[in-house]
Amino acid sequence: MLFNSPEFFVFFLIVYALYRLLDLRGQNRMLLAASYLFYGWWDIRFLYLLVLSTALDYCCGLLLGPGRIPGRDRLKVSVLTILASLLFVTLDWKAVRWVDPAAFRSPGEPAAGSWGTIAVDWGRLVSPDWLGVSVLVGTVAAVFAANLLYYPLTNMQADRRRRVGVWLTVGANLTLLGFFKYFNFFIDSFARMLEPMGVPVESLHLHVILPAGISFYTFQSMSYTLDVYRGKVEAVRSLEDYALFVTFFPVLVAGPIERVGHMLPKLTTPRVLNLDQTTRGCFLILFGLFKKVAVADSLAVSVNSVFNAPSATWADVVLATVGFAFQIYCDFSGYTDVARGVAKVLGIDLMLNFNLPYFSRTPSEFWTRWHISLSSWLRDYLYIPLGGSRGGEGATYRNLMITMLLGGLWHGAAWNFVLWGAYQGAILCLYRLFTPRARPADLDEPSPAGGLDLGRRIGAVLSTGFFFVLTCYGWMLFRAGSLEQVVDYTRILLSGPFDLHTTIAKPTTAGVLGLPLLIAFECLEYSAGTRLFYRSLPSPVRGALYALLLFILVMGTSNAATQFIYFQF
Repeated sequence: MLFNSPEFFVFFLIVYALYRLLDLRGQNRMLLAASYLFYGWWDIRFLYLLVLSTALDYCCGLLLGPGRIPGRDRLKVSVLTILASLLFVTLDWKAVRWVDPAAFRSPGEPAAGSWGTIAVDWGRLVSPDWLGVSVLVGTVAAVFAANLLYYPLTNMQADRRRRVGVWLTVGANLTLLGFFKYFNFFIDSFARMLEPMGVPVESLHLHVILPAGISFYTFQSMSYTLDVYRGKVEAVRSLEDYALFVTFFPVLVAGPIERVGHMLPKLTTPRVLNLDQTTRGCFLILFGLFKKVAVADSLAVSVNSVFNAPSATWADVVLATVGFAFQIYCDFSGYTDVARGVAKVLGIDLMLNFNLPYFSRTPSEFWTRWHISLSSWLRDYLYIPLGGSRGGEGATYRNLMITMLLGGLWHGAAWNFVLWGAYQGAILCLYRLFTPRARPADLDEPSPAGGLDLGRRIGAVLSTGFFFVLTCYGWMLFRAGSLEQVVDYTRILLSGPFDLHTTIAKPTTAGVLGLPLLIAFECLEYSAGTRLFYRSLPSPVRGALYALLLFILVMGTSNAATQFIYFQF
């Protein structure tokens, strides 16, 4: 279910109407059910992995914290996990379909007025294939083994139990993520590596469906158990509360990657719904959809016309690369804005995930502004545990490269993502090596003469422009369909011929109007130093802004909702 689809609009209206009628306990249970419906809309089989991940980290959190799982909770988790495998994988729900009575009406026969009916092929529904049976049997065996191992684990010394528990949760989460996202990538890469050596290798390529958002909710679950292990948070004792933390539908598929210390209190305490919060949430939804539908989808037409073409000129590559920089920003930050807006309407504040990243002057500043939830996750759970900057310059560069390489691989199972991660790590290292360590001067800091330092302002603008060029080249690596295309486009950019002729497809009218409006809006936002500057505008001006955003959004709306880029990660 896409945020930019009519189905989500209806879904959210129903959720909000029910939400207003219920108390806190009822709200949370309804949100949990709605979140499973939202995720199962893509593929009902995905729900099994979500339940499995939730059950695993809930139990590991209790083992890492108090060291005991109450018998009732163990029974509940065991039954729910087995039921999930039966209901979501073993049973073939394609046997259930909606039947339109019009399909059975004779020509000329008047309509009966019926909306239709549900037809069930019971034989197909309860006759699973070997994979469905294997998953069910494997789940039953795993649950049985986990219950057998429970008592030996709880009888261990506390420190040893905690070490075993953290390795168990990290290993299990990375195994699930690695199998569904990276199995074919590594197998195919290994086979291609051996081919030049004359070693015959038959590649074992599995037709594995990548579950939507698995990278996001896996990292969110892992952050919880790691924080419990470090003693930063207490283990969550309520299965319902923890399940809602993992599955809350605005963040489930593409983040932000929330932390339990920030998110859980907002889910377990009564929410206050007021007009101010609702209007701010609605503006975030409007602005996010404007970014996605009017700008990102329009730019996608131009970008794809170059990257999918067999050849390109210098101007094509430059325009498509810059276009993709704005496309991916508007696509991803647009999703985050909608997610934050939906949550805010429900009385829940999510973390800021994008903070004007293209105004950054250095790569380190960029990663405090771009995909903040992922960059902070990599910092806290990878870079700092590797040693951070504590082991000298050489160790720092090594840790930066490892972190960014794995961050690139997190984005997708392809070598261009690995190359993009290596590039990001390299420019982080180079900036650290060649730029002063002093804190960047505040642009508004007075000069000794008393006024604003014009030279410093010009330097900041040039630094921002230069780093934006470096960022755009990185996005070319990210968007390229193959390493061969990376090499070809790099050659065109650096060695020419610098052909200014272009065959790039023109963006839609919504994009032509929307992109300048977005740039102007963010420049004003940056100058004002607050994301709420628009609320200080006179009411007529603010109303005109809302109307203009809505007009361009409607202009850019197409018949079919397009998927967000980060759903593939």
